[in-house]
Amino acid sequence: MSSFKVSATGRVRAPARRVYDLIADYRSGHTRIIPQQYFTGLDVEQGGVGAGTVIRVRMRMMGAERTYRAAVTEPEPGRTITETDLATGLATSFTVDPQGDSTDVTIATVVPDRPGLRGMIERWAVRRMLPQIYREELQLIAKEAEK
Repeated sequence: MSSFKVSATGRVRAPARRVYDLIADYRSGHTRIIPQQYFTGLDVEQGGVGAGTVIRVRMRMMGAERTYRAAVTEPEPGRTITETDLATGLATSFTVDPQGDSTDVTIATVVPDRPGLRGMIERWAVRRMLPQIYREELQLIAKEAEK
Protein backbone atom coordinates (compact mmCIF):
# COMPACT_ATOMS: atom_id res chain seq x y z
CA MET A 1 0.00 0.00 0.00
CA SER A 2 1.28 3.48 -0.79
CA SER A 3 1.63 6.23 1.77
CA PHE A 4 2.35 9.93 2.09
CA LYS A 5 4.31 11.97 4.61
CA VAL A 6 3.50 15.18 6.48
CA SER A 7 6.07 16.94 8.67
CA ALA A 8 7.14 20.12 10.42
CA THR A 9 10.47 21.16 11.96
CA GLY A 10 11.25 23.71 14.62
CA ARG A 11 14.25 24.84 16.66
CA VAL A 12 14.27 24.52 20.44
CA ARG A 13 16.79 26.40 22.57
CA ALA A 14 17.59 23.43 24.78
CA PRO A 15 19.96 20.43 24.69
CA ALA A 16 18.86 17.46 22.57
CA ARG A 17 18.87 15.11 25.57
CA ARG A 18 16.41 17.32 27.49
CA VAL A 19 14.13 17.59 24.47
CA TYR A 20 14.24 13.85 23.77
CA ASP A 21 13.56 12.95 27.40
CA LEU A 22 10.54 15.29 27.43
CA ILE A 23 9.07 13.65 24.31
CA ALA A 24 9.83 10.08 25.48
CA ASP A 25 8.15 10.52 28.89
CA TYR A 26 4.54 9.65 28.12
CA ARG A 27 3.42 9.80 31.76
CA SER A 28 4.27 13.44 32.44
CA GLY A 29 6.37 15.05 29.69
CA HIS A 30 4.46 14.15 26.54
CA THR A 31 1.12 15.13 28.05
CA ARG A 32 2.41 18.72 28.38
CA ILE A 33 3.46 19.03 24.73
CA ILE A 34 0.29 17.96 22.92
CA PRO A 35 -2.09 20.76 21.86
CA GLN A 36 -5.20 20.31 24.02
CA GLN A 37 -7.59 21.63 21.35
CA TYR A 38 -6.71 18.61 19.17
CA PHE A 39 -5.72 15.93 21.67
CA THR A 40 -8.49 15.23 24.16
CA GLY A 41 -6.65 12.50 26.01
CA LEU A 42 -3.47 10.46 26.28
CA ASP A 43 -3.46 7.38 28.49
CA VAL A 44 -0.51 5.09 29.10
CA GLU A 45 -1.55 1.43 28.92
CA GLN A 46 1.91 -0.07 29.30
CA GLY A 47 5.36 1.24 30.17
CA GLY A 48 5.55 5.01 30.15
CA VAL A 49 9.01 6.02 28.98
CA GLY A 50 10.32 5.26 25.51
CA ALA A 51 10.32 1.91 23.74
CA GLY A 52 7.76 -0.61 24.94
CA THR A 53 5.21 2.04 25.88
CA VAL A 54 1.67 1.55 24.59
CA ILE A 55 -0.60 4.60 24.57
CA ARG A 56 -4.25 5.33 23.84
CA VAL A 57 -4.76 8.75 22.28
CA ARG A 58 -7.99 10.61 21.60
CA MET A 59 -7.70 13.20 18.85
CA ARG A 60 -10.24 15.69 17.54
CA MET A 61 -9.80 16.99 14.03
CA MET A 62 -12.37 18.74 11.85
CA GLY A 63 -15.14 18.05 14.35
CA ALA A 64 -14.59 14.29 14.52
CA GLU A 65 -12.94 12.48 17.43
CA ARG A 66 -10.81 9.44 16.80
CA THR A 67 -9.19 7.07 19.30
CA TYR A 68 -6.11 5.11 18.45
CA ARG A 69 -3.69 2.82 20.25
CA ALA A 70 -0.03 3.16 19.45
CA ALA A 71 3.13 1.26 20.28
CA VAL A 72 6.23 3.34 20.95
CA THR A 73 9.61 2.31 19.54
CA GLU A 74 13.02 3.96 19.47
CA PRO A 75 14.56 3.24 16.06
CA GLU A 76 17.47 5.52 17.04
CA PRO A 77 17.52 5.74 20.85
CA GLY A 78 18.23 9.28 21.98
CA ARG A 79 17.42 10.66 18.51
CA THR A 80 14.17 9.20 17.12
CA ILE A 81 11.05 7.97 18.87
CA THR A 82 8.12 6.59 16.86
CA GLU A 83 4.46 6.01 17.70
CA THR A 84 2.79 3.45 15.41
CA ASP A 85 -1.00 3.07 15.33
CA LEU A 86 -1.68 -0.60 15.98
CA ALA A 87 -4.79 -0.64 13.75
CA THR A 88 -3.65 1.29 10.67
CA GLY A 89 0.15 1.39 10.69
CA LEU A 90 0.12 5.22 10.66
CA ALA A 91 3.46 6.20 12.20
CA THR A 92 4.48 9.49 13.80
CA SER A 93 8.16 10.07 14.54
CA PHE A 94 9.87 12.71 16.66
CA THR A 95 13.48 13.26 15.62
CA VAL A 96 15.87 15.48 17.56
CA ASP A 97 19.04 16.81 15.95
CA PRO A 98 21.56 18.74 18.10
CA GLN A 99 22.51 22.16 16.73
CA GLY A 100 25.09 23.48 19.18
CA ASP A 101 23.17 24.74 22.25
CA SER A 102 19.86 24.19 20.44
CA THR A 103 17.98 21.27 18.94
CA ASP A 104 16.05 20.89 15.71
CA VAL A 105 12.92 18.81 16.26
CA THR A 106 11.05 17.22 13.37
CA ILE A 107 7.61 15.69 13.79
CA ALA A 108 6.72 13.54 10.78
CA THR A 109 3.80 11.23 10.07
CA VAL A 110 3.68 8.56 7.40
CA VAL A 111 0.02 8.01 6.54
CA PRO A 112 -1.21 4.91 4.68
CA ASP A 113 -2.90 6.14 1.50
CA ARG A 114 -6.49 5.00 0.97
CA PRO A 115 -7.90 4.70 -2.53
CA GLY A 116 -10.87 6.54 -3.96
CA LEU A 117 -12.77 9.61 -2.86
CA ARG A 118 -12.33 8.87 0.84
CA GLY A 119 -8.57 8.70 0.38
CA MET A 120 -8.52 11.94 -1.59
CA ILE A 121 -10.47 13.77 1.14
CA GLU A 122 -8.27 12.27 3.86
CA ARG A 123 -5.07 13.33 2.04
CA TRP A 124 -6.39 16.88 1.68
CA ALA A 125 -7.47 17.12 5.33
CA VAL A 126 -4.31 15.56 6.77
CA ARG A 127 -1.97 17.69 4.64
CA ARG A 128 -3.89 20.80 5.69
CA MET A 129 -4.30 20.12 9.42
CA LEU A 130 -1.27 18.14 10.64
CA PRO A 131 1.41 20.76 9.87
CA GLN A 132 -0.60 23.31 11.87
CA ILE A 133 -0.97 20.88 14.78
CA TYR A 134 2.75 20.06 14.61
CA ARG A 135 3.75 23.74 14.66
CA GLU A 136 1.69 24.19 17.84
CA GLU A 137 3.23 21.05 19.33
CA LEU A 138 6.73 22.32 18.48
CA GLN A 139 5.94 25.57 20.31
CA LEU A 140 4.84 23.57 23.37
CA ILE A 141 8.00 21.44 23.20
CA ALA A 142 10.08 24.65 23.12
CA LYS A 143 8.14 26.16 26.03
CA GLU A 144 8.61 23.07 28.20
CA ALA A 145 12.23 22.25 27.25
CA GLU A 146 13.45 25.83 27.56
CA LYS A 147 12.28 26.18 31.19
